[in-house]
Amino acid sequence: MMKPLGLGYQKIDICPNFCMLYYLENVEMTESMTCGHSHYKPRTGRGKTLVAYKKLRHFLITPRLQRLFMSPRTAEHMTWHQSHHAVDGVMVHPSDGEAWKHFNSMHPHFSAESRNVRLRLCTDGFNPFGSFAAPYSCWSVILTVYNLPPGMCMRPEFMFLSMVIPGPTIPGRNIDVCLRPLIDELTQLWSSGALTYDISRKQNFVMSEALMWTINDFPAYGMVSGWSTHGKQACPYCMENNKAFTRTNGGKASFFYCHRRFLPHNHRYRKNRKDFFVGRVENDVAPPRLSGEELFDVVSEYGDIVFGVQSGKQKFPGFGLTHNWVKRSIF
Repeated sequence: MMKPLGLGYQKIDICPNFCMLYYLENVEMTESMTCGHSHYKPRTGRGKTLVAYKKLRHFLITPRLQRLFMSPRTAEHMTWHQSHHAVDGVMVHPSDGEAWKHFNSMHPHFSAESRNVRLRLCTDGFNPFGSFAAPYSCWSVILTVYNLPPGMCMRPEFMFLSMVIPGPTIPGRNIDVCLRPLIDELTQLWSSGALTYDISRKQNFVMSEALMWTINDFPAYGMVSGWSTHGKQACPYCMENNKAFTRTNGGKASFFYCHRRFLPHNHRYRKNRKDFFVGRVENDVAPPRLSGEELFDVVSEYGDIVFGVQSGKQKFPGFGLTHNWVKRSIF
């Protein structure tokens, strides 16, 4: 129904083992170059159309962003973030936060055009057949436009479904393989932009885009970021400087009572010997926060992994001891 309006989607064949996409230079391949799995199902009769084992749906985000500027109801709201100013220091929108302001200072050419779009990405799995059906993990990737005011940006009609990753198994760290078409589109919008007509100003402009944040639950956070959220080094903030301990009964990693070092140095909980670890006073300071450049340098030291369900468990040296990196994320 939406295709005649230019809002259709692309079907991209994917290996059932999540090791590669039949996309761009690989679209004509008949089997996976990683695991050797066949691209198409066996034919059941003469003249039958070739049917792929698994298909990925990619809903292009560019035409939907362009239509926000083509409608008089939404075009004027796409620059709301520029005219908005926090009152009494109360944060009511991401544009009031430090991350937004820091991004503006780092990319003045992008922020000079108030109509450039800022996005948030989130992903999670669900069972499309209901909770009482057979286990099936289908993953959706949703983009939200943060140019809009708070009363609009979190409404369902402005949460754009951008990808549907088929099941029945969870993609795990192989989600990077599935995200490639979306990342290619976002990269093109960031670097080259798209010619767009703004009906509120009745002029054309080159619309660029920036992916500001990803928001997920903790397991999906590990899949997207490349830092495993399991074990004693699960915390992505403390990393190898965490204070997790192993419980005596059960042997599981626990992070209880590890948070007091984030409190001010004179906070009364730091000297509380009764309600936390018995007899322990917390004098340590919070671990240092690495910048984006420092994190990128750390991850760049590790090599590439072979994606796919059948590639086995690949671990970088020191995994679980000095780090919890499992891959270099596509982001």
